[in-house]
Amino acid sequence: MKRKAIAQEFEKEGVKVTLSGFKAWVCEQCGEIYFEPGGAEKVAQAVNCLFALAFAERQHKGRVSAHLS
Repeated sequence: MKRKAIAQEFEKEGVKVTLSGFKAWVCEQCGEIYFEPGGAEKVAQAVNCLFALAFAERQHKGRVSAHLS
């Protein structure tokens, strides 16, 4: 297991959301991603907020991205 910054893409109703730059534990053998306790819920909240923004503002072109640094 190695802790590193990752990126994940999510899709809902034809809109893609990419969240990148956040830390997770990644298995070096299989690539499985693990979060600290509560981390997965926080990622899900962030992604759902980005989807809500994309749908409410209708300013996306099919893709919304957020990068953490």
